Amino acid sequence: MFIRAPRKTMLLALLALFLLPVVARAALFAMGDSPRSYRDADWSSTGTLPLASADKEARILVMTGTAGAWKGVLAVHSWIVLKRENADTWTRYDVVGWGNPLRRNNWPVDGRWYGNAPVTVAEVRGADAERLIPKIEAAVSDYRYRNAGDYQVWPGPNSNSFVAAVLRAVPELGVQLPSNAVGRDYRDGFYAGLTDSGTGLEVNLWGYAGFKLGWVEGIEFNLLGLVAGLDIRRPAIKLPGYGRVGVPLNA
Repeated sequence: MFIRAPRKTMLLALLALFLLPVVARAALFAMGDSPRSYRDADWSSTGTLPLASADKEARILVMTGTAGAWKGVLAVHSWIVLKRENADTWTRYDVVGWGNPLRRNNWPVDGRWYGNAPVTVAEVRGADAERLIPKIEAAVSDYRYRNAGDYQVWPGPNSNSFVAAVLRAVPELGVQLPSNAVGRDYRDGFYAGLTDSGTGLEVNLWGYAGFKLGWVEGIEFNLLGLVAGLDIRRPAIKLPGYGRVGVPLNA
């Protein structure tokens, strides 16, 4: 009895932590009027970013937008935007689930995703951006899951797995995707070692389960791709479906 009671309490706590936020998100989605299909959604520019020719600085941005249809209950879609110094155009990189996954400039760099305005997770400007852009481009070129048939919605590799792989190759950025970027923790096998930022430790079971403890990552528990935890550096709690509740990542 004394052994079973703590186990039951732990199980109930896990169910509450991982399932209740998802149920709440699903209810909000069901009652809302967000687009249910690709054709119904607004993909236009939000006008957040200026014309590249009007902004001489080199810039790197990591952006997310709430995923479409039922996936929006659980996850965001992420992409990378960059511009070299004095460049006349922006470049946007995404991975999607149809055709050849890796896409370049298929949508406006600051475009809505399924009608949802994008959020800037991280930004680097000036000399630091100019120095890091070649590393980002090399990581994009080296991305392993770029061919038709490679994409998997869950646990990955998906759009967030792609951006996470690029960030992993450029730890100088010192950023990770939000906790509701499902697929960001995908690994092609068991992993135990440093976190992507190099500021902590991680144990990961193929993206299905894992644990992280680090300065950038905070404390995270991954269960079936859903993440719950605490951010210590920028105080916040992390809830499945909702991501961060607290100080924004880009604050």
